[in-house]
Amino acid sequence: MEPSELNELSCKIEDLITLCERLRRENQRLRSSEQQWKQERAQLIDKNDAARIRVEAMIGRLKALEHEA
Repeated sequence: MEPSELNELSCKIEDLITLCERLRRENQRLRSSEQQWKQERAQLIDKNDAARIRVEAMIGRLKALEHEA
């Protein structure tokens, strides 16, 4: 293999290493972001359930008042 070919191969390998490092960092960032979204989703589901329970309780009280009248 000639020196110019070795040089070119070396540059390509360095480029691949750089790309792999960038993709690894991006993957870590995306996994972290995914975890945050999952936590936020769980919190929103909990809030939605709590609101539904409160609304159902209010409806029950209104129906009870309606039957008393």
